[in-house]
Amino acid sequence: MAKSMRLSIPVILMLMSTACGAQKPQGPESPRPNIIYIMADDLGYGDLSGYGRKSYSTPALDKLASEGTRFTQAYAIAPVCTPTRVGLMTGQYPARHRTGLWEPLRGQSSGEGLDPSMPTLARRLRDAGYHTGLVGKWHLGREPKSWPAEHGFDQWFSILSGGADYVLHRSTGPGEPAGPHDLYQDGKEVRTDGYLTDLFTRQAEAFLRSAREPFFLNLEYSAPHWPWQQRGDAPYPDDKDPSTHGGSPEIFAGMMKALDEGVAQVLAVLKEKGYADNTIVIFTSDNGGEIFSEMGGLEGMKLQLWEGGIRVPAFVRWPNIVPAGRTSEQVVTTLDWTATMLAAAGVATGSEIDGMNVLPHLRGETATTERTVFWRSTRWGLQHAVRESTWKYLRIDKPQARSKRTETGELLFDLSSDPQERENLASAHPDVVERLRRLYSEWEAGVLAPIEPVASRAALANTK
Repeated sequence: MAKSMRLSIPVILMLMSTACGAQKPQGPESPRPNIIYIMADDLGYGDLSGYGRKSYSTPALDKLASEGTRFTQAYAIAPVCTPTRVGLMTGQYPARHRTGLWEPLRGQSSGEGLDPSMPTLARRLRDAGYHTGLVGKWHLGREPKSWPAEHGFDQWFSILSGGADYVLHRSTGPGEPAGPHDLYQDGKEVRTDGYLTDLFTRQAEAFLRSAREPFFLNLEYSAPHWPWQQRGDAPYPDDKDPSTHGGSPEIFAGMMKALDEGVAQVLAVLKEKGYADNTIVIFTSDNGGEIFSEMGGLEGMKLQLWEGGIRVPAFVRWPNIVPAGRTSEQVVTTLDWTATMLAAAGVATGSEIDGMNVLPHLRGETATTERTVFWRSTRWGLQHAVRESTWKYLRIDKPQARSKRTETGELLFDLSSDPQERENLASAHPDVVERLRRLYSEWEAGVLAPIEPVASRAALANTK
């Protein structure tokens, strides 16, 4: 006779979750969670004090990380802003979309924008009954056909370009220091006083105070992206390139202080409204850091496929669901956050999503899952990368102009023992190189070709 088996409640819930699939993160008696996705801009892997920064502190973000799971192997899906945002909105590799080929959208790409027919993250959540809001940087198209409302956001308050003066709120870019005014709310240009990071914080607070549940808030801070301005600074000079002029470690610290305090204020409203326990909060960055950033000892920076250009801080808090105080070495990417948010909301997806739902790992139900992830960057150099388990294959046909590493050809690193990418193991492991080269070629055959040859980019030679 078979013996009867008595299961604990946590085990029963785990088995139910496994049987029902990833689309039912909570029991049927529980309401669907609210979701807040916060993404900083150009935040380096080591730019939070919880990730090693010593010259200033980020107490609110460190506390948020300690209240959930903190990742040490998290990646942006591109080394620059527009492609990463395409990946977030679609859950697909940026190179599957024309807009994702721009690195990033700028003046010469006027008229380009994310296809409004795409089933984006926000549209899927809105169709599932979520109240959706975007606050902060958009950078997925300046034309009305590509604005946030066309992609599923009920409310939005944004800059449309890649960067904006923190005082005058006009767009800025390399060689474009004094662009047009660039602050919009629900399709209308708005002019108001205030430091841009603080304006984004206030708008996020306003959304939370008026939102109906369940809600999705996509909070896209432009900090600490240049222009280098902190609270109280003057507008940026009209004749200075904001990507190469000015700034200092002290100004950068001031920008980070405003970002950290902004997140603290948003979380305070979440608690005040009684939403905190049923809200997933995800924090990360769109790519690696810039000249005043620290990458935690990793090689490279923004625009590069070295680890410092794509590895970013990331953490997730969901009280009573995601264990607090945990550090994970699971490899995760921007695409996985999309898949995970949709799964948590109960939105069915299929093979069209390239990301992996990491809810089982976040709950502590599964150990780390082996991954194979691909990157390609062609505008500021010709760079190709694959990460498979702890192996990283990097092929550089043309180095990015600012790179301190000038190697070209095929490189192979074991990131478990060499996260700084110092020892090229390609000659010692030709079988691994061959396998990863083949995997990359198969992946690249399934995405779009680059939109312009690198030789035609005069900007490449002039980039700092």
